[in-house]
Amino acid sequence: MPNAKKLTKIPKTNSLSLDKDYISFLKNIQRRLQNAQLKAAKAVSTEQIHFYWELGNDIIKHQGAQRWGSHFLDQLSQDMRNAYPGMQGFSKRNLEYMRLLATVFPFWETFTQQPAAQLPWSHIQLLLDKYKADPIRFAWYSGKAVENGWSRSSLSMHIKSDLHQRQGIASEKVSNYRERLPSPQSDLAHEMLKNPYNFDFLTVSEEAHEREIENALIAHIRDFLLELGTGFSFVGTQVPLDVDGEEFFIDILFYHLKLRSYVVCEIKSKKFKPADLGQLSFYLSAVDSNLKHETDNPTIGILLCESRSKIIAEYALRKIDAPIGVSEYALSKALPKELKTALPSIEAIESELNASLGSDDDNGKK
Repeated sequence: MPNAKKLTKIPKTNSLSLDKDYISFLKNIQRRLQNAQLKAAKAVSTEQIHFYWELGNDIIKHQGAQRWGSHFLDQLSQDMRNAYPGMQGFSKRNLEYMRLLATVFPFWETFTQQPAAQLPWSHIQLLLDKYKADPIRFAWYSGKAVENGWSRSSLSMHIKSDLHQRQGIASEKVSNYRERLPSPQSDLAHEMLKNPYNFDFLTVSEEAHEREIENALIAHIRDFLLELGTGFSFVGTQVPLDVDGEEFFIDILFYHLKLRSYVVCEIKSKKFKPADLGQLSFYLSAVDSNLKHETDNPTIGILLCESRSKIIAEYALRKIDAPIGVSEYALSKALPKELKTALPSIEAIESELNASLGSDDDNGKK
């Protein structure tokens, strides 16, 4: 048909989904939106905590100047909740936290210089509970919470395990990381080391053999990783290494995302002996040769012992070229050692309860 018009093909709505420039444009907008949302949420949180501090400061001033009696906070809580029924945060207990915040930090500018100013209110409440009279630990835990993005439950767990004592005091750590690793990897490796490592989540006895402890750690890998700290990624257990036709096995192998290096963890269910370092040093060399990528940093080692002499460990590390840290581990001492493995597990208790309930139901039907 000579007079027919040439039809223009209408592009499909998803035709741009394969266009690289459009994809880049779209991702850029999405990234900017996410950043804006994060900034807005952070700004709202900061304003809320500023309001709480101001209210706490006002409560201190008026309780000192007025004769409103001991039920002042009860009345204020009730009136605020009546006025704003859909708004949380005005319980008497929360008002007491506001007053405590203003008591510990009489000046708002002083508080804003603390890492805690970047944390949610629930984190600040926990820190006020624990360390209102200890500014050093208050600042240390709040700084770690910000740095590692801890949830409130994680912060509580690290406080209960006294992480500040185990990780914060450099004089208690024994390693040659700073002598054997380049900066800044050396400082980061030494910082992540703890003494002792707290394995209270295990149910093994204090006389447990190395393989028993290793198996228990793997069974509780989530708790183990939390105790090791941020950045550890589990690779495997009893990882085989072939060296000149002979096979060797690493107890536990990790990869550290911040250090960008493999971490070999060896467990000794006895007191530290200098000879233990030779085996671990051999494993580090084998991992560097067989597993390490050319972009990875040197593999480091952690030797976990039932106990160790700080001086003996320091002497033994002086002539070791491989980067190694030596730490103790602590098993739960809440129960006598003869009872730790005798007590039934949670699963066994639940099974027994279910069986008992089932038996009761059957008797009721008869």
